[in-house]
Amino acid sequence: MESKNSTFWKYFAIADMLTNEIYIGNMVQGKYGSVSYKTKQNKPRPRDQWYVVEGTHEPIIDRELWDTVQLMLKAKAKPFSGGQIGLFAKKARCAYCGYTLRSHKCHGMYYLECPNHHVAQDSCPGTFVSVKKVEQAVLDELHRLSDAYLDKDELLQKVEFQQDLKRQRERLQSDLETYQKRVEEYSKGLRNLYMDKVRGYLSDPDFAELVKGLSDDRSRAEKQIQNLTKQLDFLDQQAIEGDHRKELIDRYTAFESLNRPIVETLIDYVRIGRRVPKTSEQLIEIHWNF
Repeated sequence: MESKNSTFWKYFAIADMLTNEIYIGNMVQGKYGSVSYKTKQNKPRPRDQWYVVEGTHEPIIDRELWDTVQLMLKAKAKPFSGGQIGLFAKKARCAYCGYTLRSHKCHGMYYLECPNHHVAQDSCPGTFVSVKKVEQAVLDELHRLSDAYLDKDELLQKVEFQQDLKRQRERLQSDLETYQKRVEEYSKGLRNLYMDKVRGYLSDPDFAELVKGLSDDRSRAEKQIQNLTKQLDFLDQQAIEGDHRKELIDRYTAFESLNRPIVETLIDYVRIGRRVPKTSEQLIEIHWNF
């Protein structure tokens, strides 16, 4: 059965690829942690508390390209004084003058308004809306598109996940056994060198040079064993936590909230008009990137 809207699915995937390090070959664990042992509620942890293992699998995004994208995401819009970039910064436009709406905070709530209204009221009637209202409008439309174009059961069956734990574990286990054999060979070689030295087959300088070479090789192999063991432990922990494929699908098809990478990827701009007096009606016209 052919997908009803393959482009829509691809943009959701790209939204995740912009910030998920799994696509550059890294395994990341511990992004969320328990608030308290008395509750199952989790909250995001700062990056310095994440458990990151680099190079666990073949990357599908070049690291230089990844770093460039991260810089672009940060440079897309100016952040607030606290360093946070507005959810719709550089994305919301006035329906009357086309000017980019300006974000500001009032009584703990974020709002968007047209600055031209205060400069030239005759040329622009202006617009004013809460960020929450725009976010909800976008979410409602995403849910509608999801219900209309995405077959979740089909996606769950057919989508290929990058994280094939069994395949990765087999590869890591094979590499681990190879390095373990090398360590044994290097150790045996060192013992043989010692016996050759005792028997007078090797001069002191030759013995010292050969011993140093084999010792360095063995040290490098032992470090590889430590790294591979750490990666295997990480995969085993993931297996214990279970298969989260359904959760991943739901994350792409049933947003409960938006974040900046999703807005950057999915939305070209949002055109916003004035609220109709004595009603809750207001023009919020979403122009997608797909």
